[in-house]
Amino acid sequence: MKKLSFLALLIISALAFVRPLQAQVRLNVNVNIGNQPVWGPVGYDYAQYYYFPDIDVYYDIPRRQYVYLNGNSWLFAPALPARYHFDVYRGYKVVVNEPKPWLHPDVYRGRYARYKGPGWYGKQDIIRDSRDSKYYVVKGHPMYGKGNNGNGPGKGNDKGKHNDKGKFKDKGNKGHGKGHGHGHDK
Repeated sequence: MKKLSFLALLIISALAFVRPLQAQVRLNVNVNIGNQPVWGPVGYDYAQYYYFPDIDVYYDIPRRQYVYLNGNSWLFAPALPARYHFDVYRGYKVVVNEPKPWLHPDVYRGRYARYKGPGWYGKQDIIRDSRDSKYYVVKGHPMYGKGNNGNGPGKGNDKGKHNDKGKFKDKGNKGHGKGHGHGHDK
């Protein structure tokens, strides 16, 4: 009986240790909010790529690089060439969590063609304008660092105003979204 009780206690102890460890691993794998750019769309705890239907370009979030077609080759660069004339704050972005989506461009062109054009321009809430404290970890957010008990890098420099819809308006910046949760792969 003592052996059975000891074995049961050992199993319970092991499960108590494994569950928090699994939760921590899942949290680290499934959340990358702090790595997303301030112009990224709100509502995603994890995003690997953004697709811009208007210009047929991808953004690789972990690498912080745009992926665009140049002739027959996809190029990676930290900035888009001047020929694109694209405002990432107002242009529509689709979250894509599939590996190397640019290798299947026809799939994404077809799937997200409806988000191409002026009808979607400026109609997406972005991280910079969100008052949700989970986005305060994004460098460049007006409240950057305030989610850590007010002791972070953004302490004391709140220069914007909050509107009546709960969005943070950064003085002097254009491109405040209207919010649509369409066009994403999870």
